Amino acid sequence: MSSRFEWSAIVLRIIAGITFVIHGIAKFQMGLDNVAGFFGSMGLPAFIAYFVAFVEVIGGIALILGLGTRVFSAVMAIVMAGAIIKAKLPAGFMGGQGGAGYELELALLAITLSLAISGSTKYSLDGVLFGKKNIA
Repeated sequence: MSSRFEWSAIVLRIIAGITFVIHGIAKFQMGLDNVAGFFGSMGLPAFIAYFVAFVEVIGGIALILGLGTRVFSAVMAIVMAGAIIKAKLPAGFMGGQGGAGYELELALLAITLSLAISGSTKYSLDGVLFGKKNIA
């Protein structure tokens, strides 16, 4: 991957990572039992709330550090697709009357899909630990 594309991937990786960490921490602060109750109200098993919270925090940290970027991005893309379909789609793109739409989840889905496809190894732990320069 050319240098300019790698630099843009770093920006996406770090911003997505920070966003996921903050959203994951927020789920812990709300109380995972409350989040599980919300997931249950949508017909989802409660354990998915715990999975999503941990994926957001651990996956977000991994993205920031550049560790397993493709794998964590793919998992988070699935989480974002699920969030759009199960929770956000009825509200519309921008939401309305105080309800949040799916615009953030769609942007994060696009970012994580991009990272899952291209990876990002510049200034990454993958590069340091495994000597990965640019995995195609």
